[in-house]
Amino acid sequence: MTRRTLAVVSAGLSQPSSTRLLADQLAAATRDELVRRGSEVELHVVDLREYAHDVVNNLLTGFAPAALREVVDTVTGADGLIAVTPIFSASYNGLFKSFFDVLDSESLVDRPVLIGATGGTARHSLALEHAVRPMFAYLRSVVVPTAVFAAPEDWSDGTADGALRARIRRAAGELADQIDRRPPATGPADPFALTTDFLQMLGRGDDAPVS
Repeated sequence: MTRRTLAVVSAGLSQPSSTRLLADQLAAATRDELVRRGSEVELHVVDLREYAHDVVNNLLTGFAPAALREVVDTVTGADGLIAVTPIFSASYNGLFKSFFDVLDSESLVDRPVLIGATGGTARHSLALEHAVRPMFAYLRSVVVPTAVFAAPEDWSDGTADGALRARIRRAAGELADQIDRRPPATGPADPFALTTDFLQMLGRGDDAPVS
Protein backbone atom coordinates (compact mmCIF):
# COMPACT_ATOMS: atom_id res chain seq x y z
CA MET A 1 0.00 0.00 0.00
CA THR A 2 1.38 3.40 -1.02
CA ARG A 3 1.69 5.95 1.76
CA ARG A 4 0.62 9.49 0.86
CA THR A 5 0.69 12.74 2.82
CA LEU A 6 -1.84 15.50 2.23
CA ALA A 7 -1.31 19.02 3.59
CA VAL A 8 -4.40 21.16 4.17
CA VAL A 9 -3.94 24.91 4.68
CA SER A 10 -6.87 26.95 5.97
CA ALA A 11 -6.58 30.74 6.25
CA GLY A 12 -9.88 31.29 8.08
CA LEU A 13 -9.67 33.83 10.89
CA SER A 14 -12.83 33.13 12.88
CA GLN A 15 -13.85 30.19 15.06
CA PRO A 16 -15.88 28.37 13.94
CA SER A 17 -14.76 29.02 10.38
CA SER A 18 -16.56 28.20 7.14
CA THR A 19 -13.12 28.24 5.48
CA ARG A 20 -11.93 25.47 7.80
CA LEU A 21 -15.20 23.61 7.23
CA LEU A 22 -14.64 23.66 3.46
CA ALA A 23 -10.98 22.65 3.90
CA ASP A 24 -12.01 19.68 6.05
CA GLN A 25 -14.58 18.48 3.52
CA LEU A 26 -12.14 18.78 0.62
CA ALA A 27 -9.55 16.88 2.66
CA ALA A 28 -12.00 14.11 3.60
CA ALA A 29 -13.15 13.68 -0.01
CA THR A 30 -9.57 13.54 -1.31
CA ARG A 31 -8.51 11.11 1.40
CA ASP A 32 -11.46 8.83 0.65
CA GLU A 33 -10.64 8.88 -3.07
CA LEU A 34 -6.98 8.04 -2.48
CA VAL A 35 -7.90 5.25 -0.06
CA ARG A 36 -10.28 3.85 -2.65
CA ARG A 37 -7.32 3.69 -5.04
CA GLY A 38 -5.24 1.73 -2.54
CA SER A 39 -3.25 4.44 -0.75
CA GLU A 40 -2.74 4.99 2.95
CA VAL A 41 -3.26 8.70 3.62
CA GLU A 42 -1.88 10.90 6.38
CA LEU A 43 -3.61 14.28 6.73
CA HIS A 44 -1.84 17.37 8.10
CA VAL A 45 -4.23 20.29 8.69
CA VAL A 46 -2.72 23.75 9.23
CA ASP A 47 -4.86 26.56 10.67
CA LEU A 48 -2.84 29.61 9.70
CA ARG A 49 -4.47 31.79 12.39
CA GLU A 50 -2.41 29.83 14.94
CA TYR A 51 0.82 30.89 13.22
CA ALA A 52 -0.05 34.47 12.26
CA HIS A 53 2.56 36.09 14.53
CA ASP A 54 5.24 33.63 13.42
CA VAL A 55 4.49 34.38 9.76
CA VAL A 56 4.89 38.13 10.36
CA ASN A 57 8.12 37.55 12.30
CA ASN A 58 9.44 35.46 9.43
CA LEU A 59 8.64 38.23 6.94
CA LEU A 60 10.43 40.78 9.14
CA THR A 61 13.51 38.77 10.06
CA GLY A 62 13.85 36.25 7.24
CA PHE A 63 13.91 33.37 9.73
CA ALA A 64 11.07 31.00 10.60
CA PRO A 65 10.45 30.24 14.29
CA ALA A 66 10.61 26.53 15.10
CA ALA A 67 6.83 25.98 15.07
CA LEU A 68 6.44 27.68 11.69
CA ARG A 69 9.47 25.83 10.29
CA GLU A 70 7.75 22.55 11.10
CA VAL A 71 4.59 23.70 9.32
CA VAL A 72 6.55 24.85 6.26
CA ASP A 73 8.32 21.48 6.08
CA THR A 74 4.96 19.69 6.36
CA VAL A 75 3.42 21.71 3.52
CA THR A 76 6.42 21.60 1.19
CA GLY A 77 7.05 17.91 1.83
CA ALA A 78 3.52 16.63 1.18
CA ASP A 79 2.33 14.67 -1.85
CA GLY A 80 -0.52 17.12 -2.40
CA LEU A 81 -1.82 20.41 -1.05
CA ILE A 82 -5.32 21.74 -0.39
CA ALA A 83 -5.28 25.52 0.10
CA VAL A 84 -8.42 27.40 1.19
CA THR A 85 -8.80 31.11 1.89
CA PRO A 86 -11.64 33.47 2.76
CA ILE A 87 -12.14 36.17 0.14
CA PHE A 88 -11.49 39.70 1.43
CA SER A 89 -11.83 42.69 -0.92
CA ALA A 90 -12.12 40.42 -3.96
CA SER A 91 -8.92 38.47 -3.26
CA TYR A 92 -7.23 36.05 -0.84
CA ASN A 93 -6.71 37.37 2.67
CA GLY A 94 -3.37 38.76 3.83
CA LEU A 95 -2.51 35.82 6.08
CA PHE A 96 -2.92 33.34 3.21
CA LYS A 97 -0.66 35.37 0.91
CA SER A 98 1.91 36.04 3.64
CA PHE A 99 2.26 32.34 4.42
CA PHE A 100 3.00 31.44 0.82
CA ASP A 101 5.35 34.43 0.61
CA VAL A 102 7.61 32.88 3.26
CA LEU A 103 7.98 29.60 1.34
CA ASP A 104 10.96 29.11 -0.92
CA SER A 105 9.90 29.93 -4.47
CA GLU A 106 10.96 26.46 -5.66
CA SER A 107 9.31 24.48 -2.86
CA LEU A 108 5.97 23.81 -4.58
CA VAL A 109 7.16 23.20 -8.14
CA ASP A 110 5.08 20.40 -9.74
CA ARG A 111 3.11 19.94 -6.50
CA PRO A 112 -0.56 19.00 -7.06
CA VAL A 113 -2.77 21.69 -5.51
CA LEU A 114 -6.52 22.00 -5.00
CA ILE A 115 -7.68 25.57 -4.34
CA GLY A 116 -10.83 26.61 -2.51
CA ALA A 117 -12.36 29.75 -1.07
CA THR A 118 -15.30 31.02 0.95
CA GLY A 119 -17.07 34.34 0.78
CA GLY A 120 -20.19 36.21 1.77
CA THR A 121 -21.63 36.14 -1.74
CA ALA A 122 -21.21 34.00 -4.85
CA ARG A 123 -20.06 37.13 -6.70
CA HIS A 124 -16.63 36.59 -5.09
CA SER A 125 -16.17 33.18 -6.68
CA LEU A 126 -14.07 34.53 -9.58
CA ALA A 127 -11.36 35.55 -7.09
CA LEU A 128 -10.19 31.95 -7.26
CA GLU A 129 -9.41 32.39 -10.95
CA HIS A 130 -8.02 35.92 -11.00
CA ALA A 131 -6.06 35.81 -7.72
CA VAL A 132 -5.51 32.37 -6.16
CA ARG A 133 -4.83 30.28 -9.28
CA PRO A 134 -2.29 32.78 -10.73
CA MET A 135 -0.35 32.76 -7.44
CA PHE A 136 0.13 28.99 -7.62
CA ALA A 137 0.88 29.22 -11.34
CA TYR A 138 3.72 31.58 -10.43
CA LEU A 139 4.97 28.98 -7.93
CA ARG A 140 4.77 26.42 -10.79
CA SER A 141 2.40 24.15 -8.91
CA VAL A 142 -0.06 21.92 -10.76
CA VAL A 143 -3.47 23.32 -9.87
CA VAL A 144 -6.39 21.00 -10.60
CA PRO A 145 -9.04 22.34 -13.00
CA THR A 146 -11.92 22.45 -10.50
CA ALA A 147 -11.68 25.23 -7.92
CA VAL A 148 -14.26 25.10 -5.13
CA PHE A 149 -16.02 28.22 -3.85
CA ALA A 150 -18.59 28.12 -1.06
CA ALA A 151 -21.03 30.93 -0.24
CA PRO A 152 -23.32 30.90 2.83
CA GLU A 153 -26.22 29.51 0.81
CA ASP A 154 -24.11 26.45 -0.14
CA TRP A 155 -24.29 25.14 3.42
CA SER A 156 -27.14 23.41 5.22
CA ASP A 157 -26.58 22.87 8.96
CA GLY A 158 -22.83 22.68 8.45
CA THR A 159 -23.11 20.25 5.54
CA ALA A 160 -22.39 20.98 1.88
CA ASP A 161 -25.53 21.08 -0.25
CA GLY A 162 -25.91 18.98 -3.39
CA ALA A 163 -24.16 21.32 -5.85
CA LEU A 164 -21.26 22.10 -3.50
CA ARG A 165 -20.91 18.43 -2.59
CA ALA A 166 -20.63 17.54 -6.29
CA ARG A 167 -17.89 20.17 -6.82
CA ILE A 168 -15.99 18.87 -3.80
CA ARG A 169 -16.10 15.30 -5.11
CA ARG A 170 -15.01 16.36 -8.60
CA ALA A 171 -12.10 18.46 -7.31
CA ALA A 172 -11.03 15.70 -4.91
CA GLY A 173 -10.96 13.20 -7.77
CA GLU A 174 -8.80 15.53 -9.86
CA LEU A 175 -6.34 16.02 -7.00
CA ALA A 176 -6.20 12.27 -6.37
CA ASP A 177 -5.45 11.74 -10.09
CA GLN A 178 -2.49 14.13 -9.95
CA ILE A 179 -1.12 12.60 -6.74
CA ASP A 180 -1.58 9.07 -8.07
CA ARG A 181 0.56 9.67 -11.15
CA ARG A 182 3.56 10.83 -9.11
CA PRO A 183 5.98 8.85 -6.93
CA PRO A 184 5.52 9.29 -3.17
CA ALA A 185 7.01 12.50 -1.78
CA THR A 186 10.30 12.18 0.06
CA GLY A 187 9.75 15.18 2.33
CA PRO A 188 10.92 18.79 2.07
CA ALA A 189 14.04 19.61 0.11
CA ASP A 190 17.22 19.96 2.15
CA PRO A 191 18.18 23.66 1.92
CA PHE A 192 21.84 22.69 2.53
CA ALA A 193 21.99 19.90 -0.04
CA LEU A 194 24.52 20.35 -2.82
CA THR A 195 22.93 20.68 -6.25
CA THR A 196 26.31 20.73 -8.04
CA ASP A 197 29.04 18.12 -7.72
CA PHE A 198 32.53 19.03 -6.59
CA LEU A 199 34.13 19.04 -10.06
CA GLN A 200 31.42 21.34 -11.41
CA MET A 201 32.00 23.68 -8.48
CA LEU A 202 35.66 23.85 -9.57
CA GLY A 203 34.56 24.74 -13.08
CA ARG A 204 35.45 21.41 -14.62
CA GLY A 205 33.19 19.64 -17.10
CA ASP A 206 32.47 15.92 -17.11
CA ASP A 207 35.06 15.35 -19.85
CA ALA A 208 37.87 17.35 -18.22
CA PRO A 209 40.95 15.24 -17.58
CA VAL A 210 41.69 14.53 -13.94
CA SER A 211 45.34 15.07 -13.02
